[in-house]
Amino acid sequence: MKELFEMFIIFARIGGFTFGGGYAMLPMLEKEVVNNKHWATEEELMDYYAIGQCTPGIIAINTATFIGYKVKGIPGAIMATLGVIAPSLVIITVITAFISNFMDLWFVSSAFAGIRACVCVLIFDAVLKLGKKALVDNAAKIIFLIVLGISLFTNVPSALLVVAAGAVGVMIRGSRGNTNTGEEKKQA
Repeated sequence: MKELFEMFIIFARIGGFTFGGGYAMLPMLEKEVVNNKHWATEEELMDYYAIGQCTPGIIAINTATFIGYKVKGIPGAIMATLGVIAPSLVIITVITAFISNFMDLWFVSSAFAGIRACVCVLIFDAVLKLGKKALVDNAAKIIFLIVLGISLFTNVPSALLVVAAGAVGVMIRGSRGNTNTGEEKKQA
């Protein structure tokens, strides 16, 4: 029970300080979930993000749900999900109840301009750190460059890019005869 409450608190803290969407929470997730609590590895976190991108709903909520489920099953999924959405729900409720035209206030729009700049830096930093772990061979680097090009210069949905990249990864590993998972390699 203590770990479920702790999970709620950690995800509430992440949800309360994540400005800019699900991608902005990646650095905080990495710090709390991977480095501090060891609830997931960096590779698992990237997998959860990829799955969260391909499934309906908000990436932050989907990722929190996956991590909660991994750690404590259905109760963990519920607590992590409630934790990550609670701050937004409270903040938006207060804002809509007391302040009309909230974003029209000069200090609010000014604060959000600064926050957006900071979020870009945090996302970029997380991408660099996770990229070092994800781009382990030439095939992964080529897939990265192709997906980056398609993403930058077309309007192909990101979920389709994730699925296509996964399919290409399966084809490349299958053609090389490399069908072992990371866990099987560690045990061998």
